[in-house]
Amino acid sequence: PQVMRYQVLLALMLSSQTKDQVTSAAMLRLRRRGLTVDSVLQMDDETLGQIIYPVGFWRNKVKYIKQTTAILKQKYGGDIPSTVEELVQLPGVGPKMAHLAMHIAWDSVAGIAVDTHVHRISNRLKWVKKETKSPEETRVALEEWLPR
Repeated sequence: PQVMRYQVLLALMLSSQTKDQVTSAAMLRLRRRGLTVDSVLQMDDETLGQIIYPVGFWRNKVKYIKQTTAILKQKYGGDIPSTVEELVQLPGVGPKMAHLAMHIAWDSVAGIAVDTHVHRISNRLKWVKKETKSPEETRVALEEWLPR
């Protein structure tokens, strides 16, 4: 389960600004190398970059993946955090990713994963009481009227 949770987090990090097919192919290449916290920490940046290319912003993602993986090893014993608050503290992980990780990796619905598209549509359809300025503001507004 710990390795699966780590792989979920990495897939989410790679998926940002990347087509699903490209993310899937990159994850497949990573898994062939034994995708674990230790294997990624042992991998040099150039190799990791070659494996995940052509995901969007792959150079930044190499940096975020390495930094996040080191934090997971040091602070969480190689697992991923089990709260949204801790997940968003990791480099390259935003609120949307954190909520998705909570649901997929921990089977816990902690909130709604809102991206720019959901943000815009929610405002256009007047699903929020007053216009919101960011996806995170929209998430909070939507959660106010959804049943728990």
